[in-house]
Amino acid sequence: MTSRFFSGLAAKAAEIVFFPAPGSWPRLALCAATFALWFSLAAFPAHAAVEESPEGALNRLYNYDFTGAHRVLDAWNAKHPDSSLGHALQAATFMFTEFARLQILEGEFFTDDKKIVDKKGLKTDPVVRGQFYGELDTARKLAEQRLAVDPKDQDALFVMTVSEGLLADFDALIEKHPLASLGYAKDAQTYAVRLLAINPSFGDAYLTTGYSEYLLGSLPFFVRWFTKFDDTEGNKITAIQKLQRAAETGRYLGPYAKIMLAIIYVREDRLPDSEALLRGLAAAYPENPMFKKELEKISQYTQKKKKR
Repeated sequence: MTSRFFSGLAAKAAEIVFFPAPGSWPRLALCAATFALWFSLAAFPAHAAVEESPEGALNRLYNYDFTGAHRVLDAWNAKHPDSSLGHALQAATFMFTEFARLQILEGEFFTDDKKIVDKKGLKTDPVVRGQFYGELDTARKLAEQRLAVDPKDQDALFVMTVSEGLLADFDALIEKHPLASLGYAKDAQTYAVRLLAINPSFGDAYLTTGYSEYLLGSLPFFVRWFTKFDDTEGNKITAIQKLQRAAETGRYLGPYAKIMLAIIYVREDRLPDSEALLRGLAAAYPENPMFKKELEKISQYTQKKKKR
């Protein structure tokens, strides 16, 4: 009876975090210690060495060019069969292809509960689902092999952090298993903490620890005391500081940290800060229509707020 009671509380908490009540715009469902990568990178210079690298693939992904991202990663993985990062990025690309097809990245999905109900009939493409899990399986196996040789391998720890975050996002937003996704999120946090203990200057890892901090701080008080993340107190100020550090110093996840901050700033009623971040992202990635759409929504939201 007790275990069922706590499971019910945890499930309810996951619903509140991933699918909160109407009016809590925007939703914090873009999650997962990547949780989820809206996988990204800093604005890389446009030259051949970058275009043919994981950074170039991320640039294509972040510009909503999924086919281009796959093309770059296919070539990279063929030349670097031991690259766990390349396979993790392939998985990210498959995931965001599904996000786009299912319209999960549309802002209305995160603001209107009816949209969630309307989309319940949409199912993930079984072929893409298999490709996503296949690429992640390869990425994790390659990273685990390196960790077996050197438990302090920073690149391998980073790939494990990213992989668990991707699993959390896919499970929460596509598979609709928010409770199970919290387990992956906790694993991502554990890897990120290990990585930062070895190298406190690994900027990308602060995205995971910052998000975990904010996630825990957003849980209802009656759930927080038995939901434990490594090295996390649920302090939202600390969360924002860590995400800001990721935004400023992250090699791969800097812009994703900016996206997370833009979401959090709206939740914390810091609309000018959110708008400034989105304008920078829209300028850096002009092929991505989502930033412009979200800027327009912030403008509309601001106008409605002024009229109240």
